[in-house]
Order: sequence, then structure tokens, then C-alpha cells
Amino acid sequence: MRAYERFLRYIAYETTSDENSSACPSSPGQWELARALVEELKSLGLEDARVDEHCYVYASLPANCPTDAPALGFIAHMDTTCDACGRDIKAKIVRYEGGDLVLNQEQGIVMSPAQYPHMADYVGQDLIVTDGTTLLGADDKAGLAEIMTLIEEIQRDKLPHGKLCFGFTPDEEIGRGADLFDVEGFGAQYAYTVDGGRLGELEYENFNAASAQVEIHGLNIHPGDAKNKMKNALLIAMEFHSMLPPWETPAHTEGYEGFQHLNRMAGDEEKASLHYIVRDHHMGKFQEKKARFEKIAAYLNEKYGQGTVQVTLTDSYYNMREKIEPCMFLIENAKRAMEAAGVTPRILPVRGGTDGARLSYMGLPCPNLSTGGHNAHGRFEYIPVQSMDAMVQVLRNLAAAE
Repeated sequence: MRAYERFLRYIAYETTSDENSSACPSSPGQWELARALVEELKSLGLEDARVDEHCYVYASLPANCPTDAPALGFIAHMDTTCDACGRDIKAKIVRYEGGDLVLNQEQGIVMSPAQYPHMADYVGQDLIVTDGTTLLGADDKAGLAEIMTLIEEIQRDKLPHGKLCFGFTPDEEIGRGADLFDVEGFGAQYAYTVDGGRLGELEYENFNAASAQVEIHGLNIHPGDAKNKMKNALLIAMEFHSMLPPWETPAHTEGYEGFQHLNRMAGDEEKASLHYIVRDHHMGKFQEKKARFEKIAAYLNEKYGQGTVQVTLTDSYYNMREKIEPCMFLIENAKRAMEAAGVTPRILPVRGGTDGARLSYMGLPCPNLSTGGHNAHGRFEYIPVQSMDAMVQVLRNLAAAE
């Protein structure tokens, strides 16, 4: 079975993670997919395949030849983001001949290379797309499908290999994918996540990340009698946001440029809240961005009264670069594996995070490999069939004993 065929099966499971749930996993569909993956792993001959009480799936293949290679792991996540609907995905495979691609004739939904220039790289290839009303789920069910296809091909072709370990995590999209990962039980000394990105992307740097919750406490009173009395929390929230650099937002940054991103707001005159994510590859600049939130709060509290503005900063994960640099052979091995598969390596900083970032700090150095997908977290997500096939070959090259 080819990777795209597995992928089309996996996206039928609704596995949207829920940041408002304290359960692990945060949504029941992840259990359904996890159990199906365990059964598939067992059918492929992985006798130790299991799902634990927290919905983490583990399996391994013992070495089948003499080798000094360390145990190597491959990891993907089962959940999809809540940024777009992940239910009732209507996927189709389209032979792309260039130009605009109509996803939904009835609703007039069109994916255009004018907005997504990378589409031009795939003229003559087969693109898996949606009907434009849901995400596709290539982040990261493409990673699941490519790893599972790797396993099938290893078994079928009797590929010589050292010990290989496989792990599928829940709730990566809400930052919890590594929370309960059993590094010791996983059994690998090193690993790769296979999680998003165009074909050839290879990443060992990611953002330092934090969340910032800003609570504004106002004082409401009838507007007809409000002079010198009302303290409008909504206006103070707007003032707070206006004091952040407007050029440091996702829409105005790229590469190594960090940002603060307002992704949620609510309130009325009495109370308002702003929720931000804060990101920067450079630890010093990351700390400066967090300090700015506290300085703005201190200024506004001096202006409007102590307790008016409360800021809660919570670190999420850190740049894995310092944990990967002592293990740069992982990057060199991945580059060679890509080149041998006819794929041009593109070493880029992750403008986000992966399970691998936190796992690297938990003692499992874990850079990230592409899956071949584009436009993750949105209705215009797509992945070329040919990119998935190429990534399976890259994984084969990495898994093969030298």
C-alpha cells in the first residue's frame, strides 16, 4: 500500500485536539485512530505494538543484521489543529495542470498560485486537496502514513536495519504531545519527527515559545453618568495592544524574525482578556519580548491603578538547536538520505514547534523531517502524492543499516 492510500484512510478519523479539555488525549477520536494504528502495526508484524493509558502509540523492530548503529526512532502526531474544521473531510486527488484549481464549484472556492506560488512546482503531479471547507490533515497524518508505509516496506523487502522505534503522539497541536511521552520506554537513542513542511525541509531550530494571558479589570457605570468614573476594560485592552510593535506580528515576519501574535480576545467594559503567543529563535530576544508585556502592564497599572492589568506568561518549549548541535550527524545523515532519494535538502528554522523540540530537552535528540505538505492548518492545505512517495524513500534510506 502506498503512503497516500493510508493517508486517505487516516483522515477519515476526526482527531481535532481541544485546548479546553484537560483530558489526555483531549478528544475521543484520537483514541479511535490510536487503536486502529496499533492493529495495523500488529498486522505488519510488530508484536510489541501498544497504546498506553494516555493514548501514546509505541512499537519497535529489533535489529535484523549485525550493526553498531544506535537505536533510531520515527515519530508523528495523530491530532489535527482546531484552527480549521477537521470533521467530514472530503479529499480528492487532482492531476494539477497549472493555473487556478477549483476546489468547490458550488461555493466558488478556488486555490490559486497567485496566492500560493509553490503550486507551480507541482504541475503534472497529483495533489491531494479538500473541497475547501475543511483542513486536509496532512499535518500530521501524512507523517503517520509515511512511517507506516516505511514499516510495511521494511518488512516486505527485508531491508537490513538496526533497532527501529516508532511513536505516535496525541495533542501535539495544543502543545502537549511530549507531556507524557515515555522516552525510556520508547527505546531509541535518537529520533526524527516527521511533521509537516514541503518536500526536502530539514529542521533542527525552532522557536522559543510562550503564551501571554492579559487580563484587564475595568469599572463599568452607566454611560450617562460615567465622566471621571468609568474605566473601560475594552479601551485599556486596545491601549495595551497598541503598545506592542506592529511590525512584530506573523504577517510581517519571516525566517528568524520573532513575533507576538494576538490569537484570542474577549470582554466588555468590566473585564477584558487578550491571549497572545510569543515566539523567537534567539533566547535573548525571546526574553525581551516577554519583558515588554510586563513593562506595558506596569505602565498601565501606574496610569489606571494597581491591579488593572495582570499578565501571566507561561513558557511552552525552547529552541532545540543547542540539543541537536552535539549530534549534527543526524542532520548529515538526513541530508544524505534525501539526496539519495533525489530530494534537495532545505535546512530551515521551524517557525513553530514540534514534539521533537521538547523531546530533545527530555534526552531524545529529535530534529524534524518534512512530510511534503503545504498550507497546514487551513482550508487550502494540500500534499502531492509524489512527495509522499519520495519521503517514504528518504525514511527507508535513514532506516537502512550502514
